[in-house]
Amino acid sequence: MFNKRIKIKELLSGDKLNYEATVMGWVRTFRNNQFIALNDGSTNNNLQVMVTLGMLDDATLKRITTGACIKATGEVIESLGKGQKIELKASSIEILGDSDAEKFPLQPKKHSLEFLREIAHLRFRTSTFGAVFRVRHSLAFAVHKFFNDKGFVYMHTPVITASDAEGAGEMFRVTTLPLDGTAPKNEDGSVNFKEDFFGRSTNLTVSGQLEGELAAMAFSDIYTFGPTFRAENSNTTRHLAEFWMIEPEMAFYDLEDNANLAEEFIKYIIQHTMENNRDDLEFLAQRLAEEEKGLPQDKRSEMGLIDKLEFVINNNFERITYTEAIEILKESNHNKKKKFQYLIEGWGMDLQSEHERYLVEKHFKKPVILTNYPAAIKSFYMRLDDNCAPGRQTVSAMDILAPGIGEIVGGSQREERLEKLEQKMKDMHIPAEELYWYLDTRRFGSCPHAGFGLGFERMVQFVTGMGNIRDVIPFPRYPKSAEF
Repeated sequence: MFNKRIKIKELLSGDKLNYEATVMGWVRTFRNNQFIALNDGSTNNNLQVMVTLGMLDDATLKRITTGACIKATGEVIESLGKGQKIELKASSIEILGDSDAEKFPLQPKKHSLEFLREIAHLRFRTSTFGAVFRVRHSLAFAVHKFFNDKGFVYMHTPVITASDAEGAGEMFRVTTLPLDGTAPKNEDGSVNFKEDFFGRSTNLTVSGQLEGELAAMAFSDIYTFGPTFRAENSNTTRHLAEFWMIEPEMAFYDLEDNANLAEEFIKYIIQHTMENNRDDLEFLAQRLAEEEKGLPQDKRSEMGLIDKLEFVINNNFERITYTEAIEILKESNHNKKKKFQYLIEGWGMDLQSEHERYLVEKHFKKPVILTNYPAAIKSFYMRLDDNCAPGRQTVSAMDILAPGIGEIVGGSQREERLEKLEQKMKDMHIPAEELYWYLDTRRFGSCPHAGFGLGFERMVQFVTGMGNIRDVIPFPRYPKSAEF
């Protein structure tokens, strides 16, 4: 059998010596024709494979280059080198895949993240991205474990939909009609989508929430975890055109229940990753500290990455209303000295990322749950609050703001009252006839319910300390970029 190998992570974590083992992986470096630093992706730590002088012919030695893939069999012995307990004294080396050292883009030196983004198909082999994507895996696994252990049903909502859950209109159209102008037309000149594949206009989903609510009205507690798409022309470190969303929907939940679950969820998945990916997180913490040395003092994080994550786990999130937040921001020196790009002038305005980050990074210095936003700046499905102040109609919405990135969770109690939901849709010019299936949940056995959405990449950003969201998804999609 070919694959009788032991993974490097397993080998390095053991104390056993003087036994034969086979490892396979990619060469990071090869020094003095004797010492191979081998990595197989199971850990950031390399295994030193020692080649006895004279064991290999010159032709084979020349093929052991950075990026080459090899199989090494030998004895696991105690290492005399610094920073490693064991090494493999090779008895045989087999080249599984050659790598032209002069053409291989990943040389054993420091590469910029911008350069690595251009070779996203190879960047997994670097220490930084090895750590990032093992952490991403761990967080994804923790998501499923958290909800499964609570009895939630995992629901696959459609990627192709005919609805715009957010009402934003920034959607990618799905069509099989020709793009050369010969598509069938209606009398008014518009495209006749009845001739299209689905017989109507369709797009890539911006959220699985509406379909998730349908399932929650039968299973009580469900969650979705899948790709979502926004055709926003945003070239920022916080936005992607394709990203993953986690969206639980719970029957018999109000706004407070919703906030409690979201806080518990965030703490759980961070805790899981800290317990299972400590080496990766310590590497990323060191990387971040080195990166921030070149920044001015006021731009540096007040806590190291590990300290920040432990702080989130061990402290309750601050909970304030939108109205309280506006007062804090309006009275802040930052606002009075006109340091905000968007000055806070009064109640009713939408908060920008700079305001959210001020609240969590400067004022409270911890994650914040903001609730009860003005109805006018929130989506149609959010429940109108009872007993609002005159002229200040609010909804039972919540956002969770995290240090470094701002909004990480958005959610609300959903409007369960049919007549109020229909009125809100009318006011916001959302065609009720197209969402008859959604309104049916309010016609037949409606109940109080709530849910939230967490952008998975922003969560991965928060946990890894990476500054750009394009570096926490394997193949980032953003304006003018859809390679690989």
